[in-house]
Amino acid sequence: METKDARSLSAEAQEVLRVRAVKAVLGGMNQTETGKLMEVARPTVARWLALYRKRGWRALKAGRRGRPKGAGRLKGWQAAMVVRLITDRTPEQLRMPFVLWTREAVQELIASRCHVCLSVWTVSRYLKRWGFTPQKPVRRAWEQNPKAVEHWLKEEYPAIRQQAKREGGEIHWGDEMGLRSDHQSGRSYGRKGHTPVIPGTGQRFGCNMISTVTNRGTLRFMVFKERFTNQVFIAFLERLIKSAKHKVFLITDGHPVHQARAVTKWLAAHRKAIRMFLLPAYSPELNPDEMLNNDVKGNALGRRRPRHQDEMIEDVRGYLRSTQKRPDIVQSYFRAPSVQYAMA
Repeated sequence: METKDARSLSAEAQEVLRVRAVKAVLGGMNQTETGKLMEVARPTVARWLALYRKRGWRALKAGRRGRPKGAGRLKGWQAAMVVRLITDRTPEQLRMPFVLWTREAVQELIASRCHVCLSVWTVSRYLKRWGFTPQKPVRRAWEQNPKAVEHWLKEEYPAIRQQAKREGGEIHWGDEMGLRSDHQSGRSYGRKGHTPVIPGTGQRFGCNMISTVTNRGTLRFMVFKERFTNQVFIAFLERLIKSAKHKVFLITDGHPVHQARAVTKWLAAHRKAIRMFLLPAYSPELNPDEMLNNDVKGNALGRRRPRHQDEMIEDVRGYLRSTQKRPDIVQSYFRAPSVQYAMA
């Protein structure tokens, strides 16, 4: 038997057909015979019957067709406005109850600004068309001064680069960080609903690391147990200028140790061998050495389980030594969008 597509009928005709089919089944006719009589598929009759049993005869009434009230497509100027807001602002800045730009957040933005109601699936298609993809956001401090960052990128760093070129020096980007034994990164496969358990020591220990990188692929580092103090920093600087073939132009953040009186005095005594410059406050994304930090945390530490502090230090040193032998890897740290300016 050839069945007809009931969707091609008018709304009123569909309602009559549904009622007749259900009445036939209630009168004793089986669903297969009813489907043949009404020229529809048996599963269709079963679906109508299920609707009737759940909500009664009103479930079979003809509903409204077409787009829901208020639904539609965004006009060109509306789409441009939404893209600009998503790119330049956060939901919190727009007084919306969201932290991230999720599909639901964009859906609410479109409804409030454009008075157009869209499903999350339609919002997904718009976001894809506009070139947006779901990404892990970068955390940036509220205290950062955008004008100071702009001044650094357009004036301060170009001046440092020109000075290093005139004096035949090399620019090192430095940073320090603490490492903890309970740090973990990456994922492990496991059965759905059963979180994988990775055995490891319950003791907590750590170490500290200080390093510099250059866009030529040079890496210098020091791993230590004690706190990061003036004496530790000066010891690293002494090792740095001893291993460098040219004058060092060191760029780092404004950590209190970097600005300590003892460090300033030491730098003044060695100004022919090294000069130090400070990045704008709260701007770690401008430092290529942060990429090395992330690499170490993710690969030298996060994927291993050291049993004690000495083993942890050896793991970190071993990873840094192997990276030191791969200038191409060190240079790759400068390819991140936020630090590409430092490649020159």
